[in-house]
Amino acid sequence: METELRIEKLVYGGDGLARENGQVVLVPFVLPGETVRAEVTRAKNDLLRGRLLSVGSPAPQRAEPRCPYFLRCGGCHYQHATYEFQLAQKRAILLDVLRRIGGIEYAEGVGVLAAEPWQYRNRVQLHVAGGKVGYFEAGSHALVAIEHCPIASPKLNESIAALAREVARIRPFEATLELFTNENEVQFNLRDRAPQPFVSLLRTLSVSTPIEHGGLRVSRDTFFQVNRFLMERLVEAALGDSGGRWAIDLYAGAGLFTLPLTRRFEQVTAVDDSASAFRDLEHNASAAGILNLQTHNETAEAHLMTVTGAPDLIVADPPRTGLGKLGVKELMRIRAPRLTIVSCDPATLARDLKPLLASGYRTAALTLIDLFPQTAHFETIAKLEL
Repeated sequence: METELRIEKLVYGGDGLARENGQVVLVPFVLPGETVRAEVTRAKNDLLRGRLLSVGSPAPQRAEPRCPYFLRCGGCHYQHATYEFQLAQKRAILLDVLRRIGGIEYAEGVGVLAAEPWQYRNRVQLHVAGGKVGYFEAGSHALVAIEHCPIASPKLNESIAALAREVARIRPFEATLELFTNENEVQFNLRDRAPQPFVSLLRTLSVSTPIEHGGLRVSRDTFFQVNRFLMERLVEAALGDSGGRWAIDLYAGAGLFTLPLTRRFEQVTAVDDSASAFRDLEHNASAAGILNLQTHNETAEAHLMTVTGAPDLIVADPPRTGLGKLGVKELMRIRAPRLTIVSCDPATLARDLKPLLASGYRTAALTLIDLFPQTAHFETIAKLEL
């Protein structure tokens, strides 16, 4: 069904929200206040989705997308908006999600940290199919072939261009791979079997061994933040002027927060259940000559259940699924005077914050870190105090 819609606001995930006969319609690539024509279909239950056909009255914040693959590639959501407007919308979305899901009204100002909004990514996931390299379309496994990516770093774009040139000469196959770079070296992680000529091509462009990024060794299966411009500011925003006797770093990874914590606290405990990340963490601590660190290769929940006494600070950088009920329950039992949660999903952050705030914590500060410009994603640092 083709219809005219007026966009009320942007919602988390990148879509604009409109209404048709009282029902919510989600439409991508639109901005608040715009009148658009869209083809509307039912997604599930009462949710309707719209495919944008035309924009009748563009918002003043609408911009010309820099990427030729935008609208087809599923990676970016906001290239049609000025960057200042993207930041303002993400802040509004964060507050809206906290209010709707957590019942949290945060009246204080939300700090916003941002940097260069292009060529920032140090890691990309690529797909190979039909002799081409690219990204998937949004909500699909249909390949959008690319030769470059405006949000990827220059070194990654060198590799993308080389792969796009050479893969057509290799017999057709399908595979997924990740590329990670420190702008000197490129590391590859091939997730599927591939013909030997393609593996040889990867080895001429990149390595499968660990590489160093920001003074930390990072192996190919170790999680690491993707924005090469905001790493130091992320750490500073999370840790601030904290210090004291004992700190715990949950989901420690290669040690992005752990190593700075060891310079601020007498004793630090770092926890991660990934074997790859744990090996990197121990290597990085040893290379730095750190002696006041205990490391545990186990889940955050399992470790919290063993904690007796309250550390001065607990830092948690969980995956998109958040801390979870058990993790929150144990944090409420331990009652550290300060908690810092680094969240990549405002919905799970709101879910986790709700019981913590009800148990006696207060939100001392909220900071939005725009690690993913041009996309709907962002990170939030929530600092809690008893």
